[in-house]
Amino acid sequence: MRKQIVAFLFAFIITAIIALSMLVVGVNAAFNPNGVKVSNSPSSAIANNSTNTSSSQEQIVQLQSLVAQYQAREQQYQAALNSDNQQLSQASQEIQMIQQLLAYLQSRGLIQIDNQGQISVNGD
Repeated sequence: MRKQIVAFLFAFIITAIIALSMLVVGVNAAFNPNGVKVSNSPSSAIANNSTNTSSSQEQIVQLQSLVAQYQAREQQYQAALNSDNQQLSQASQEIQMIQQLLAYLQSRGLIQIDNQGQISVNGD
């Protein structure tokens, strides 16, 4: 019997808290000065709707224009990135060739490379 009374009290308290919070939200919404005013005239509602529709269409056109601009810019960046990658690949190949040439010259005894990276040419 005691558990039932405690359970009933908790259920009542939780219900009261939820009801009170709903009441506070409702009162806040009713007295909010930033709220949207109700339109009683159907013709003004239609006029507002057509105005909203035309401004929405303008916004859609503007957004589509922005998307097209961003896509064009993205294509430019992709082209620049591809060009830079190609130049990087060429430079990497040139560095490999230079390293191979230096290793060949060093193995033939024509040059010496010290620990500091300085190259000295051996003369005959």
